[in-house]
Amino acid sequence: MDYTQALWIYLILLFGIIVVPGMDMFFVLTNALTRGRRAGLSAVSGIMVGGAVHTLFGALAVGLLTQLPGMIFQAMILVGAVYMAWIGYTLLRSSITVDSIGGASTRSDWVAFRQGLVTCLLNPKAYLFVLAVFPQFMRPEYGPIWSQALVMGLMTVIMQFVIYGALALAAGKGRDALVGHPQVTIWIGRGAGALFIAVALFTAWHGLTQHVGP
Repeated sequence: MDYTQALWIYLILLFGIIVVPGMDMFFVLTNALTRGRRAGLSAVSGIMVGGAVHTLFGALAVGLLTQLPGMIFQAMILVGAVYMAWIGYTLLRSSITVDSIGGASTRSDWVAFRQGLVTCLLNPKAYLFVLAVFPQFMRPEYGPIWSQALVMGLMTVIMQFVIYGALALAAGKGRDALVGHPQVTIWIGRGAGALFIAVALFTAWHGLTQHVGP
């Protein structure tokens, strides 16, 4: 797997996890529906900053892991692949539906931004996701870790802006689509689950067949 292939796979995986309805998506919708597009976009901005912080955390973690002996780093990659497969399994078994999306308690765009940031930063699953995924696609042989982190960070915040920003701009239609078509949200989740399992198998195979690290 070369660097370009790794970025494409990461991009597909990133789309899969962001498009699944969850806490960040609902927070954007509640703000946009209650206080308008500007509040929704403010919430998106906070979530994007949180995504950038997660990328920094992932880069630091990978930087530390690459200092480990090659066999240990390889083992960590395989552990990450197993965790990715577990995420995929739980998504495949889930039936994600949206019964209702209530109103937001934010009173200003700044509060929407701040709450979006804090909500994103305090999500422990995001850090586990980063620890599992980043070592699969951020490798020493691809160049400096900081430059790879910059590229992946930009991909992350752009994908967040595209998906969540679109919902903020079309909040009413987005809410109706999520609430009124439960089968769609169910299959979005299950499709993302299948994607996670496929990527986990591919990265595990790659980790087993290629020596990694010093």
